[in-house]
Formats: sequence, structure tokens, C-alpha cells
Amino acid sequence: MTTVYRWRLAPEGLATRRQLRALGLRPGGQDVAGQVERPRRRRGPLVAYLYRIDLARPIRPMTARRAAALAKANAARRRCPACRRDAGYVIPASLGMCTPCAYPESDQHA
Repeated sequence: MTTVYRWRLAPEGLATRRQLRALGLRPGGQDVAGQVERPRRRRGPLVAYLYRIDLARPIRPMTARRAAALAKANAARRRCPACRRDAGYVIPASLGMCTPCAYPESDQHA
């Protein structure tokens, strides 16, 4: 069971994933050391997991091959499966195709 801290009251030496990333670090396979809960009205609290900074490892550098693979994956997310064009934005999963193909009566193809 992890220790739960109130919002902004976590002790020194613990950080969230985003805070680790800002420091150039990553959790590196360590277990969650605690969690911070931010209360909300009418819903459950927001939860952020905390990791020990002293056990964190440096982020892995981006290599040319990883950058190329990421660019290829992002390009695939922009290509409409219906018209096979680059939409210029990531195709929403809710539509499954670009906006002009999803709503042809608007006649927005340029």
C-alpha cells in the first residue's frame, strides 16, 4: 500500500512523471513510492503517482532511427483511410476518417 499525500504536501525527494521528465529523468522501473490526491467536487480525486528522485534514471536520448519511426507513426495517424490524403491533423478516432470524408455534404475537400 502506497502512502497518500494531500495536494502540494508531498515530501522532498518524490516527484511525478512530469516532474521527473522536467529534470531529465524517468522512473526506470521502480515501484510507486506514494501518491498525491487533489480533491474535486462531485467526483473522485485526481491522483498522481510519485517516484523517488534518487532512484530515477536519465532519459534515453532520441536516436535517428527512433525519430524516423516516430515520424512514420505520426504520419500514419494523419492519413485518412477513406481518401488516402494527409489531413494535416491527427484523424479523430471517433470519426475514423478526415472531416470532409465524414461529412461529405459540407463539401470541404480542397
